[in-house]
Amino acid sequence: MNRKTDNNFVGTQTIMVTAQISLNPALIARVLSALAIILIFASSAAMLTDYLTGHSSVLIRKLVKFFYIDLELNAPAFFSMLLLLFAALLLAVIALLKSKQNASYKLQWAILSFGFLVMAFDETVAVHERLIEPMRAILGEANLGVLYYAWVVPAIVLVLFLALFFVKFWLRLPAKTRLYFLIAASLYIGAAIGLELAEGKHSEIYGMENLTYITLATVEEGLEMAGIIVFIWALLGYIADTYKEVQLRFDNFVGDT
Repeated sequence: MNRKTDNNFVGTQTIMVTAQISLNPALIARVLSALAIILIFASSAAMLTDYLTGHSSVLIRKLVKFFYIDLELNAPAFFSMLLLLFAALLLAVIALLKSKQNASYKLQWAILSFGFLVMAFDETVAVHERLIEPMRAILGEANLGVLYYAWVVPAIVLVLFLALFFVKFWLRLPAKTRLYFLIAASLYIGAAIGLELAEGKHSEIYGMENLTYITLATVEEGLEMAGIIVFIWALLGYIADTYKEVQLRFDNFVGDT
């Protein structure tokens, strides 16, 4: 619903427009979950068909390139990037509202927003994978096992540091939000690092062109999506419970002719 108010001055006119957008956190979470399930199903179907046909179909290979959930610059990667950007936007809105109120922990909300923006960028270009070779050089090239994808080492250190940094902030959140944040973090980090350890060990021994690796990669990416969707649901619920209604107002200063 829009509301317009005209105020006349000498030679000028100010138009103020207030926009209201109704958001249903549960409905948004269901829609995002449905899209994620569709992409996971498409990825699994393409990979299974390609595997059973012996990688012989050009059309199937193109579908794999477009839908396989473990590749970059395709439909699932774009969807994951949008999820992360949506979370970053919601966090930025909360940080702005906290700043207007001069409330506690506004810096933490802003840092989270920036962090998810960086994660969205990484989802597109996979910067973290460029750490693999330098870390392998440090750890040794052979028999790395679960550390075969060696980027997980600095990632684990970073996660531990962030956990210590945000623990007081997390404890001050409402109980429901605190629980959903914990579930979201467990899903995302457990998949992104925990399953990556299992994939690394398997990949070092058997390679990536097998159903076991494809299954592990699919589960990992699916759980990452689930974690972000739970986090978005928690953020929307937090905004709804804390602020009830958020309005956008646009002022336009127009001169008379």
